[in-house]
Amino acid sequence: MNVKVLRNVLEANDQLASRIRNQLAAKKISAINLISGPGAGKTSLLEKTIPALSHHYRIGVLEGDIATTRDADRIAKLGVPVVQLLTGGACHLEAPLVQRGLNELDLDALDLVFIENVGNIACPAEFDLGEKAKVGILSVTEGHDKPAKYPLLFHEISALVLNKMDLLPHTNFDFDQFLSDFRKLNAEATVFKVSCQTGQGIGEWTHWLEHVVAGEIAVAPHSHDHRILDETIQPHQHPHRQHHAEVARE
Repeated sequence: MNVKVLRNVLEANDQLASRIRNQLAAKKISAINLISGPGAGKTSLLEKTIPALSHHYRIGVLEGDIATTRDADRIAKLGVPVVQLLTGGACHLEAPLVQRGLNELDLDALDLVFIENVGNIACPAEFDLGEKAKVGILSVTEGHDKPAKYPLLFHEISALVLNKMDLLPHTNFDFDQFLSDFRKLNAEATVFKVSCQTGQGIGEWTHWLEHVVAGEIAVAPHSHDHRILDETIQPHQHPHRQHHAEVARE
């Protein structure tokens, strides 16, 4: 019996991501990969974050989306360099497109790069982009069950921004249940309670970023270590990993 193994194409992505990480580290640039569902507030968070940090750091943004430049247009109004990354239908960014975006930025003139991923809390968690840290954004209007339903993202992130706290009284969001589910997956990540409308929590969030850029807070890059998820996610539930890592037997 001959066994043919089709190599995991995520390996090629990871190799390029590692080169990106080394490239950015050599230039002392911190890259933050922002991941959330559509409408959770990634762009709104950047609109609050960039003005708070731009007096101390030179900031660039890679803006991921399936179509349109609307979010990039919003970021451009803040006076920072921004490159729109259009996936043309893909539900996540991958390292090759991020590398092309970085090539359009003057990296010698930057200290901090935000990568706003495509609006999705499932697929983007699978793909290393060479970031220093992944940050998840969840709005209270999405419900407290998201860590239990989408565990991979919540396992991978170094921090979580719980957004739209001003709307909390108008939802049935159960913070205790959310935190219990989250801590089963991730015991280390800091949780920031934020409202981009009122400004709640923005100071704590940007202060954390300052410590990350300074190297004063240890954050873990993409690990692909899913042992903690063994009882939560079965192999067939990793759609991209299953799709790209096939074994055909003859």
